[in-house]
Amino acid sequence: MRTGTPRTDGALAKLGRFCFRRRRLVLVTWIVGVMAVAFVGFTYGAAADNDYSGGNSDSAKAQALIEKHFPEQQGDTLTLAIKAEKGIDDPAVRQRIERVIADLDASPITGPVTSPYEDEKLVTQDRRIARTTVPLTDKDAVKTEVKPLVDTVKESSGDGVTLGLGGEKAEKAETPPQGPAESVGVLTAAVILFIAFGSLVAMGLPIVTALLALLGGIALMRLVGHVVPAPDFAVIFAAMIGLGVGIDYALFIVTRYKDALEGGDEPESATVKAITTAGRAVLFAGTTVVIALLGLVVMGDGMMTGLAVATSVAVLVTVVAAVTLLPAFLGFTGHRINSLRLPRRLSRRHRADGVPSRGRRPLAERWAGVVQRWPLAAAILAGGFMLVLAVPVLSLRLSMPDASVQPHDRSSYTSYQIISEGFGPGYGAPLIFATEVDPSGADLRPVVAAVGETEGVASVTPPRVSKDGQAATFMAFPTTGYQDEATADLVHTLRDDVLPTASGGEEVYVGGPNAATVDYADGVSSRLLPMIAIVIVLSLVVLIALVRSVTIALQAAVMNVLSIAAAYGVIVAVVQWGWFGPALGFPTEMPVTTFIPVTMFPLLFGLSMDYEVFLVSRIREEYERTGDTRLAVTRGLARTAKVITAAAAIMIAIFTTSLLGPDVSLKQGGLGMAVAVLIDATIVRMILVPAVMELCGKANWWMPGRRAKTTWASQAGVGEEARV
Repeated sequence: MRTGTPRTDGALAKLGRFCFRRRRLVLVTWIVGVMAVAFVGFTYGAAADNDYSGGNSDSAKAQALIEKHFPEQQGDTLTLAIKAEKGIDDPAVRQRIERVIADLDASPITGPVTSPYEDEKLVTQDRRIARTTVPLTDKDAVKTEVKPLVDTVKESSGDGVTLGLGGEKAEKAETPPQGPAESVGVLTAAVILFIAFGSLVAMGLPIVTALLALLGGIALMRLVGHVVPAPDFAVIFAAMIGLGVGIDYALFIVTRYKDALEGGDEPESATVKAITTAGRAVLFAGTTVVIALLGLVVMGDGMMTGLAVATSVAVLVTVVAAVTLLPAFLGFTGHRINSLRLPRRLSRRHRADGVPSRGRRPLAERWAGVVQRWPLAAAILAGGFMLVLAVPVLSLRLSMPDASVQPHDRSSYTSYQIISEGFGPGYGAPLIFATEVDPSGADLRPVVAAVGETEGVASVTPPRVSKDGQAATFMAFPTTGYQDEATADLVHTLRDDVLPTASGGEEVYVGGPNAATVDYADGVSSRLLPMIAIVIVLSLVVLIALVRSVTIALQAAVMNVLSIAAAYGVIVAVVQWGWFGPALGFPTEMPVTTFIPVTMFPLLFGLSMDYEVFLVSRIREEYERTGDTRLAVTRGLARTAKVITAAAAIMIAIFTTSLLGPDVSLKQGGLGMAVAVLIDATIVRMILVPAVMELCGKANWWMPGRRAKTTWASQAGVGEEARV
């Protein structure tokens, strides 16, 4: 069966030809455009928005009441924690503590600091541990302004006196920058590309294309932030994703270009072939990633929407660069694509039918043959292995990181540890109750008493009425810490059982950072399944449009869900159970950060579809040429194994570099995505795909309303010799 040849008059062919011929114009346009966008974006870009407490939750209502009626309680604060082995009343110790408090009080960004020697409630009974609050007068104080305060406190520790400065601003101030993680990822990608191509020129093109696109994409997402604000971690997140897909997409196109040159094409026609085949697959793959990411909008959460839009912008720019900037680069390199080669063994050349000239079939093709001889056993073993990896996800717990999960050399962790020892672990997880009252005031004593008698509550403060007499608030301190499951259970108990039965408690809202974290986790959990369903359905539509097979699209969806579930299980085992956690950079056992699973699913689903597109496209082409499903699978796998393996290795390298950084949430995401890509490129592509396609046989190509004489290749415009 003879398939068609790549179209030379289609939109993609015209685009590739234009970029090749007008390469200087295209290159200059890209450089000037990126420089202009970068200048505007990094100069006038929108500020990050990390607010996850909005909506109609109890904590949001409590916060709204506090902001409206207690303006004096607004603003960030730091907590100074003090532990003295000899007691804080020792003359030398007291002199040191008072000097630190004076230094903090004298800072231009702090308000008056109350000395623990002036308030007995700030000191434990044994007088060994004390605390005080350091108010920040500038709510927009940046980390460079807070860092000197942290340094002052840390430098004052020693000789039996330990001091720590806690609070969100302090945590951010002492968190080091991401460091060389991205650089390590780029260097690793360069090594992988050189191994795959054997040429420094061919290695450099994907990296240069991806880096230029990434710079423009991040700058553009900063500008888009004025319309859809994004959280501060969106830049690092988009950098990982944009760099990974940018290099991968360029890798696929460069590989196809090299194949065309080896087949006898001139550089221009080889570029057109690369764009009309691999470039077309890149457009589909990038579209799938963007659609999957925009599935986060379904969550109805502003922070997730901002992250989805920002990352989608970065991915779109890399796609545009792959089909415009890269053809221009190919125009400059021409036949010199293989220049600057280092000594290496000559790789075996393949004939048109995919068989090596020396008669020995590629390893991937021989492996596929082995799997196809025992397809049912292979499918059961591979699927069972992934289900075993997914088992830990049944105990998944969600929360947001706090000082207790930070590296133990941080001042914020020291503050948490001292406060927990002296005043209980719940001091860092206060619950703030707020309610409206009538002008005559409301008697909250029954509510306060009911809350104080609840199991799991250590202490309750007296209620305070606002100056306008329209609202009241009080606080309760749990017996357990911020990350403890019992603390989240306490929030639900208070809301569901205690407040509704207490006199006047029906309109009392439970708020505070801890309750906001619980509400956010509950909201994410309730919307996760609808988001997953929408992402799967939309991605299936795109994949069906490309491969013209409902069966293959459904296979891809099921396999992708399995690989993602396995990645979730690994995250829970490492992060939550602590398996190999310290070795991978996680200081202690902790719940999984709330937004990590929900952001991982659409992204990984989209990335997995990328590899599905490139592999199944080649299998479909071989099937149209031979009419033999088994032969099509083995040859399709052989033709794409090298490039997909290299692409996956690049993704894994970039994602795992997040483990070198300081952010525990990004480490979780990077670990999970690296595991998912590894599973997808090995177990799924090398075992499940050939096994399941062998079991399905002719049913692989089922498509409602398909006409018997219509070939996929003629619809897609892929030629007999087209190889990704």
